Amino acid sequence: MSVIARGTTKAVKIIYPPGCKEVTEELGKDELVRRLKLIARAFQDMGQDDNDQFTGLALHLATDFFLEHHNKDVRLLVACCIADVFRIFAPEAPYRDASHLKDIFMFLNKQLRGLEDPNSPTFKRYFYLLENLAWVKSFNICIELDDNQEIFCSLFKLMFSVINEKHTTKVKNFMLDMMSPLLTEADLVSQELLDILLINIVEPQKSQNKQAYGLAKDLLIRTCNSIEPYIQNFFNNALMLGKTSESELSEHLYDLIYELNAVCPSVLLAVLPQLEFKLKSNEETERKQVTKILSKMFSDPGSNLAEQNKPLWICFLGRFNDISISVRTICVQSAANFVLHHPELVKDVIEQVKIRQHDAEETVRQEVVNTLLNIAKKNFSSTTVEMLDIIKERTRDKKFKIRRDALNGLGQLYKVVTTAETVSEEHLKKIIWVKDKVFHAYYQQNPEDRLLVERLFNICLVPYQLPVTERMKRMFQLYATLDEPATKAFHEMMKHRHTVRTCVKFLLDGLDRMTANPRDHVIFLPKLQQIARTLPDAQKSLEQVKIFNELMRDDRRMRSLMRYLVSTDCNCRKANENVKDVLKKLGGNSVGSSQVQAMLYNTIKSLLERVAPVMVDSSAIAVLVKHVDDAVKGQGTIADGISKAGEKGAQLMLCLSGVFPQYFKGEETFDTLISFLKDEDEVVADVTLQVFANCGLSLEAEYPEIFAKLLPILQHTAKIGNPKQAKHSLRCINSIAKTNREAALSQVFEYVKNNLKPESANYITSIVALGHISYMCPEEFAQSMKTIVSKDIVKDLLMQDRTHGRPVMDSWYGDHLVTEETNAKIQAMKLLVRWLIGLKSNVNNSCTSTLRLLYTVIVHEGDLMEKGLINKPELARLRLQAGCAILKLAEESVFADLLQREQFQALALLINDSCYHVRVKFADKLHKGLYSLKLPLEFMSIFSLAANDPVRERRTSIKRYIQLNIQRRRDFLKQNPALGGKMFLYLPDYVMPYTVHLLAHDPDLKSFEDVQALKNIKECLWFIMEPLVARSEDYNYHFFRRLIENIKQAKDAQEPEDEETNKKLYAVCDLALGLLQKNLTNIVLKDENVDPVLPCKLFTKPEKGALNSVVYLPKDFNFEKKKGLTDTTHVAPQTTNYRRRQEQPTLETIIVKSPGPVVNPYPTCPKEQREPKAKRKKEETSQDSTESRESEPAAKKISKTRSQSGTAEDMEEASESGDVDTASSVGSESGAESKQQAPAKTKPVKGKGKKTAANNKNNAAKSSQDTSEVNSEDSQEDMDTSQEAKDTSSQDSENTTPPPPKKRILKRTVAEAEKLKAQQANKKTTEKSSANDSKDKGQTEKKSAQKKGKGVVNGAGKGGKGAKRTAAPETDSDQSEDSVSPKKRKFNLEKDAVPAPKLGRKVATSKKKKTEEEEESNESSSNPSTPDDTSQESFKSPNSPAPKATPKRGRVTAKANTGAKGRAKSPSTSPASSPRSSASSKASTQSSKSTPEKKQTGKTPKPTAKATVTVNKNVRRAKTMTNGTASSDTDSSLTPKKATALARIIKKGTLGKETKKAAAGKGKKK
Repeated sequence: MSVIARGTTKAVKIIYPPGCKEVTEELGKDELVRRLKLIARAFQDMGQDDNDQFTGLALHLATDFFLEHHNKDVRLLVACCIADVFRIFAPEAPYRDASHLKDIFMFLNKQLRGLEDPNSPTFKRYFYLLENLAWVKSFNICIELDDNQEIFCSLFKLMFSVINEKHTTKVKNFMLDMMSPLLTEADLVSQELLDILLINIVEPQKSQNKQAYGLAKDLLIRTCNSIEPYIQNFFNNALMLGKTSESELSEHLYDLIYELNAVCPSVLLAVLPQLEFKLKSNEETERKQVTKILSKMFSDPGSNLAEQNKPLWICFLGRFNDISISVRTICVQSAANFVLHHPELVKDVIEQVKIRQHDAEETVRQEVVNTLLNIAKKNFSSTTVEMLDIIKERTRDKKFKIRRDALNGLGQLYKVVTTAETVSEEHLKKIIWVKDKVFHAYYQQNPEDRLLVERLFNICLVPYQLPVTERMKRMFQLYATLDEPATKAFHEMMKHRHTVRTCVKFLLDGLDRMTANPRDHVIFLPKLQQIARTLPDAQKSLEQVKIFNELMRDDRRMRSLMRYLVSTDCNCRKANENVKDVLKKLGGNSVGSSQVQAMLYNTIKSLLERVAPVMVDSSAIAVLVKHVDDAVKGQGTIADGISKAGEKGAQLMLCLSGVFPQYFKGEETFDTLISFLKDEDEVVADVTLQVFANCGLSLEAEYPEIFAKLLPILQHTAKIGNPKQAKHSLRCINSIAKTNREAALSQVFEYVKNNLKPESANYITSIVALGHISYMCPEEFAQSMKTIVSKDIVKDLLMQDRTHGRPVMDSWYGDHLVTEETNAKIQAMKLLVRWLIGLKSNVNNSCTSTLRLLYTVIVHEGDLMEKGLINKPELARLRLQAGCAILKLAEESVFADLLQREQFQALALLINDSCYHVRVKFADKLHKGLYSLKLPLEFMSIFSLAANDPVRERRTSIKRYIQLNIQRRRDFLKQNPALGGKMFLYLPDYVMPYTVHLLAHDPDLKSFEDVQALKNIKECLWFIMEPLVARSEDYNYHFFRRLIENIKQAKDAQEPEDEETNKKLYAVCDLALGLLQKNLTNIVLKDENVDPVLPCKLFTKPEKGALNSVVYLPKDFNFEKKKGLTDTTHVAPQTTNYRRRQEQPTLETIIVKSPGPVVNPYPTCPKEQREPKAKRKKEETSQDSTESRESEPAAKKISKTRSQSGTAEDMEEASESGDVDTASSVGSESGAESKQQAPAKTKPVKGKGKKTAANNKNNAAKSSQDTSEVNSEDSQEDMDTSQEAKDTSSQDSENTTPPPPKKRILKRTVAEAEKLKAQQANKKTTEKSSANDSKDKGQTEKKSAQKKGKGVVNGAGKGGKGAKRTAAPETDSDQSEDSVSPKKRKFNLEKDAVPAPKLGRKVATSKKKKTEEEEESNESSSNPSTPDDTSQESFKSPNSPAPKATPKRGRVTAKANTGAKGRAKSPSTSPASSPRSSASSKASTQSSKSTPEKKQTGKTPKPTAKATVTVNKNVRRAKTMTNGTASSDTDSSLTPKKATALARIIKKGTLGKETKKAAAGKGKKK
């Protein structure tokens, strides 16, 4: 028998191996199988030698009959035989036809499917077939075939499909041996074959068939070098050319890269650089996919890709800043793997995460928090401090959900670390700050934040499930280690809970009353609203709380459960059970509950978390008291590592006693508390007194023995304890003594009354005790207190200065440095306030007198008697206390109406005090009174003056105060709609009339045409208007405008007939109207039928008939929006070369740096080149100083900058040298010499200066050739003061340093001066002609003219232009002696404290001749000493003590002398061109000559009686006293004749304009 090979015509004879029979198509199945087995056995045993004879059999077995036989056993045996044929005939198979070979290998592929079931009986033959094919590498024959890829693809698909977990390693290895050569030795690997291979390493195939994944992975590892070009080509086409349709891997492109990197990174060496371009793709989807894959590739354990490919790593880090939110989120999420697996990359990653914590998208910020928290939960050791700081900062995020996640995560971490069996010190150190940060979140105003803090406190910080001993120990340690803000938040949390518990108790009491008496109607709505405001979403919570209130009304069981929660007998365990029962009855947490039930459940759950006392009960308090006792005595370990543990434990008891007073029970507890009163630590004793005051209300009835032991201790403490202990002891007596309170207080009263002596050791304690006793029992001790107040407090304490303050330069120092006398005076003012509040009436004008007293303290800068013995820091405290006392009295309606406008205006100026601490503390006190709605609305207007504060932080803080008060009052009106009739008392918009009136009486506003003052007032107006009009929903433009227009139709009730005052008021109104129009963009017109009401005590009734449409502002007044202000001041460099200063008008910056901070009191400004000063003709001396001072009200302000006994001549010469301090010292020295020439009794005082008089003379002579010009802004401000300087030049000036300037004049440029020079060219020509006429006059005449002409305060040059004070350092120097009258001055509380009326200027025609005669005689006899002689004589004075120079207080800088309505006239102006100056000179001469000469003695003379002339609107920080402190505006050198003239003017009142014109005409004629 023969067979013809396919593809040939040659017949080949079939020869069978020995023992094998012929196989034909006619044989049956069983026989055929039997014969095939014999042939298969023979082939298995056959070698490769002499096998050509079986070629026919091999061809016969490969015929279609056998390959397509229907029996699988036949096919299997045939496949095994063919496999052996390939082995026997290797390397040349007997099959030559390509198509035949393809059919054979496709047949073999099909037979290999039998490998999928290793449990099959025929599996061994399938395994043999696989082994044979793999061993011989039979499939390599197909490499030469043209369509070999079809065979290979079929084989690979089969192998990946049949492999499973039942296969042994041999099977897998044979598969790999069979498949690997097809990839390594083939000339081509098709994309289809590549897809078949690679698809098994990506999802979902990777997870669905892990054995196939393993096979593909091993195959890739074996063939990586051969397959790499094909993989690279694939990615090149897919990534760069976009040819993805040819492969089914296109959807898994980036997953494939990741898997290949994990399996065989080497195949991606040329692919990874392409990913760098994809990271910068414009397509968000691509960037997102690449970023996700790279993050996994970089962060996988063991990956070193970041080191191998630095450019790609840097590019990946750049995706943290991608524009896409999803890309940034992916990057942030990957940070966890980097931290856990690659510590070397943590630094780079955390730097990017730190940036992303401030991402504008909240989801990214939230992902930052969650990622870092997950890292900490998985491995806290790998969490760095930097990571925790990022979470800490996110606790202050603007979004609640981010704050919630951060706080919850930190709380859980804190709980895990602190409750572990072994607490790691390293871990504890990392999270020790968490407790503080949690409580800091309580400062958020959202109820959600506060509920979260309370929940974390109960669950994480101090878990309520702990045993009571451990729980209170943790609470003690927690409280003792909190920082100050967190401690305040803890107290606030406890108070807040107590408030909610009180509201719930009110509801339950009301329901019980209504149940007992159905006719009894209780209004629940206000309390329900109050409860709802403490819960999230107040409107929805209100509805839920109403429903709950109805449930309690109808369900007695629920009401009893809630009643127990607020009862005095509630304990923690039972409270927890009751909460669960209440929530179970609500049933909102079940699966089938509705949305309404769920909302009710969540709302009431939040409410119960606050109401239920699950943390503290009576047993817990007893344990806590023992813990505190151990801490106080230093026993046990509870206080280890805690500083001042006893004090903090006492503070915790005080906090809890105010919230849970009912839980302080038991004699043991009270005995322990009494032992604290005897402790050496005064703080512990003091706090324990407050604890008794809170929890001892029923002590007398329930524990009479404890009460009997406690009362004597309290009385003893009130007598000889420190002031705080005395105060709290008396409060405790007042609280616990119910039956014998008056008797107990009487013993203390008698003792302290007898010890009310300055030499007593308990002097201050006695003052404090008297104040509190008079407050608690005003009627019982009324008569005694009246005597004590008038004699001991006012006369013997407040009106006496017995000690000298320590000489210091600072404006404030610590409490421990304050003298006992000053502390006593401070407590005395508090005593007056408590006494009046206890009386609650103005009996015998007690409050009126007290207000005058306090007002005088403020006006006199804290030095009531103006003796100059008190130093600056203590003066600051005294005037601050006086202001706070007035605020406290104003909180009582009966006293608020007694406050006069002058007193209010002086009080308001404390917010502009030169001392930083005074400004801060006064503003805080003012805000506290306003926010509590105790102070009237008008006091909010004081905040407007804070726009002048040079410190930005202060302005920002006070702006916040304004916003809080506005919102507080608006919320109050919404919650109390019944107050509509009294809306003007609470509506914040009504602060505008008070603000307008206050600013209209600003001391800087001399005239309604004063541009610079108006600019400042504009800033002040907008400072308070901006918060009022910021929100359109709360702002009514029509009402606001109408309110201001009504003011323009009225008159100033303070001075209704004064036209100038009314014009200033109207000018301020025009400013407000202009600001409304120019600065607002959200004008919303609303219908408003209510006509605005004006306060009658400020304004007269508006004239409805006539509309005041006149604009009182100067022309072209600038209404541009105010630019942002900085705390830097632009000044010119300090130099004496004025020409160089003019050539370089550039701005430099001086930064105010000082502890406190304090305001830089010495700003400088660029100056122009000074022109040669023309010689001036000698002028006549000025007229009477009292009349000239009263001629212009603004002179009071200028008088504060004069030296107390200097002359205008020496002041001018020194100022021309460019040294302001020298000018002041020369003025005082010259004055001293003059007084020595006219002997009179003098008093040695302290003074200050900078140089000797010889140096001053040389400097003055050197600089007399030049004059300085200030810039236009300075000149504009100074114009209004020249007339004042004229009228006050003859008065004795006082040596001072300039006070801190207002913020609005801190910025100066040289170029601004040019504009003003051009505008006043005409005046200069007139002055020039006058100067030429006086050139021939001698130096003496020039000095005399300077002395008797205009008084130069800050230096003067040509045209009267004053040089701005420079920031020269203060130095100690001597000052001349003050001259005082022999008569002793006594302070009268009823008279001297009353402000004098506004004084006018009048020249009496009846005294013209007398004035001229005295003037001529004075001119002939006057022989003024030179500055050199004066200075030497001054230094020789043996009675002059060492002075201390201190900076001037106040917010108004001393200004140079300029004209009232233009530039000031030059000192060389002739008498004809300066009539007002001439008239002023006459009066000055008359005043100076009227003082009788007396022989000087060594005794200290008695001060002369003088009237206190103080107009409130001119009050500013006063001049410096002779000991370096500040005094008031009062002239301390009044002679008897001056005092008489001054009293006469006060009596007659303000003089009219006619007399002013007459005086001017007379001066002109002269």
